[in-house]
Amino acid sequence: MALPQETIQLFRQAELRAEALVGVLRMLAAAALALSFALAVADRPVPDTASAAVLSRQWLYAFGMMGAYFALGALSWLGYRRGWLKIWMVWPAATADCLFFLVGVWVGMVNTHLPGSHTFVFPSVWLAPVVLSFGVLRFNPGIQAYIAILTVAGLLLLISVPAGPGFEPRAGAAAVFLSFPPNVMRVAMLALACVVLVLAGVRTRWLLLRSLTEAQKALNLTRYLPAQLAPRLAAGGLDDLRRGRWHEAAVLFIDLRGFTGLSQNMTAAELADFATEYRRRVAIVATETNGILDKFMGDAAMIVFEDSGTPQKAARACLDCAFGLQQQIADWSAARQAQGLAPLAAGVGAHWGAVFSGVVGPGERLEYSIFGDTVNTAARLEEETKRLAAAIVVSCDLLHAAGQDPGAPPWDIAAETALRGRAGALQLRGLRLPPEAGPPGLAPVGNSR
Repeated sequence: MALPQETIQLFRQAELRAEALVGVLRMLAAAALALSFALAVADRPVPDTASAAVLSRQWLYAFGMMGAYFALGALSWLGYRRGWLKIWMVWPAATADCLFFLVGVWVGMVNTHLPGSHTFVFPSVWLAPVVLSFGVLRFNPGIQAYIAILTVAGLLLLISVPAGPGFEPRAGAAAVFLSFPPNVMRVAMLALACVVLVLAGVRTRWLLLRSLTEAQKALNLTRYLPAQLAPRLAAGGLDDLRRGRWHEAAVLFIDLRGFTGLSQNMTAAELADFATEYRRRVAIVATETNGILDKFMGDAAMIVFEDSGTPQKAARACLDCAFGLQQQIADWSAARQAQGLAPLAAGVGAHWGAVFSGVVGPGERLEYSIFGDTVNTAARLEEETKRLAAAIVVSCDLLHAAGQDPGAPPWDIAAETALRGRAGALQLRGLRLPPEAGPPGLAPVGNSR
């Protein structure tokens, strides 16, 4: 499967950050080994001059290699910090990790004339698990497998090294466990651990890739779906949104008055700027009140406030939005009049009730939609603003859901209307604005955000 370029870039960045971390660990390992070596051999009695020469060379080799390893770690860390560390540099650095302990053991053999059967006697060899663990940090099973192959092959070569001049093998139980077969078993067990680590690296990378892919899918979906659906998308996935659900919600419609006449006197550029500014102002209020801007229909817009377990909060948010929209239109109208342009007015209608919501459309063009009588009723209430000469018309159902008294200010219109397909009359409340100073006397409907 071909990976998207963004995913490849994320993996590369993760590998480079891991290499910087490995660089720090190299420096710590080199410093710890140097300290341990110094404490282990300091003030030790030397039986003869030959032994003293061997020990002196061992000091030189050990501190020289640990200094070089510390320098390698520093280069990796500084390279990442300075920005010149490249992804291909991880491979020679991984090679150096393996060579560090393999060459350290070989140099020790040459210095002491011990054969390969004594490979696992040297402390340097026990850096192998540390080097293998470095591979796990890199999120790259290929690097992990490469390190494993170098480690196992290098150890197999080391245990085959013959003894140097002057070595005298010893008999006894210890010699049995230092012979070739037990060493082969040690290498085999280490090779088994390598296989497990490589599989762990493969699984880790797969899980990371899956997480990145799912995150990318969710990000792509948010380009089509409202941001407020992110929690539902994360909880149930797209299939859950496609199935839809019945629930209660507040639905609001806004429509500009006299837009047809206004647009006839505009150039194409002026009309585009006007529509953009109108939608921007509507979107600002919808976002501030946590409403789902369902759709624009020319100069009209539909905003939904879902009941997420707190219906009063959703209903109050809808009322906040209604007044906020009228305030935006009033501010915009005043600014236009100051420029000698025609004033603006809008009607807002809102209702509370049951709706069916869900995601419809093909994968490349998803759309979140609301259906049901509540939507139709809210649209009719927006039309009622014209008949009642009101700026805002809401149903008493919405006011009850918001915990508001329909008889309390600022509502100065009380009416009812019979809607097609509905039994009985719907009780309405309206408000004659313009609301230059906001909605006077309205019980606080804040706390909706």
